[in-house]
Amino acid sequence: MVSGIIGEVSEMVQKMQERVFAEKNRIADPEVMSTELYDRIAQISQIDQAIYEAEKEVEEGAEPVAFDAARDSLDRKYFGEK
Repeated sequence: MVSGIIGEVSEMVQKMQERVFAEKNRIADPEVMSTELYDRIAQISQIDQAIYEAEKEVEEGAEPVAFDAARDSLDRKYFGEK
């Protein structure tokens, strides 16, 4: 019986690409999601963390760098002179 319920929940989260919350007595307990959705949420979290850290560096006095200048610098560093 449990494996049937797990299969149904797995199919549902794959189709919906949304988180599913299990509740008992109106109290949310476990959360189920597809691995694809989890990976997407984790990636967004990493991007948010990088933005937060960059904003904090600027608040502490670091000079912001224009996107074009940063991209050109990284291109030279990793791909050599253009």
